[in-house]
Amino acid sequence: MAHSKAVEIEIIPTKDIWVGNTKAPVKLVMYGDYESEACAKANEVVNEILEKYEDTVQFNFRHFPLTRIHQRAQKAAEASVAAAQEGKFWPMHNMLFAKRRNLGTISLKGYAKEVGVTDKNFLPKLVDSVFGWSVRADLLEGADKGIKDVPFFYINGEVYKGPVSLNGFSKVIDPLTKPAKKIAAAKPAAKKRA
Repeated sequence: MAHSKAVEIEIIPTKDIWVGNTKAPVKLVMYGDYESEACAKANEVVNEILEKYEDTVQFNFRHFPLTRIHQRAQKAAEASVAAAQEGKFWPMHNMLFAKRRNLGTISLKGYAKEVGVTDKNFLPKLVDSVFGWSVRADLLEGADKGIKDVPFFYINGEVYKGPVSLNGFSKVIDPLTKPAKKIAAAKPAAKKRA
């Protein structure tokens, strides 16, 4: 009798999925929950930040599903990780916030198809919690950092405690981006003199 070997699949973790300029001086990380209204509003602010600071801010989203109050947040997070395996994390991420009131498993499959996920085993993987450990890793890391509620932000590794607004974030981001602009402006001037 032959023994079947467990098939190992390499999963791209969310901590490795960033959007924005890889050389950006500002790294913004948000821990969130796809069913949370506050997180959905925070995601809108993040999109404004990414538009305003497209070359100077890089963003990463980490999962922190509050399953005691949001029963579908875990599967939604797993669906985003599944989409990430095909390079569709960000479209799925934004779709899940937009559809946060309808995150049933069958709906998640439809959203995945809508954003371009082609994996025929998307639903079985979701049902079998193939990506559950990836979500749990984010959750445990957040809990180790003392996070209890979401949205929760870090800017360059420091806790951000200001208002979740473009203006609030700009007060922290602007000073972090100004030295990079001065250095960039000084370099071309130096070349002209030489």
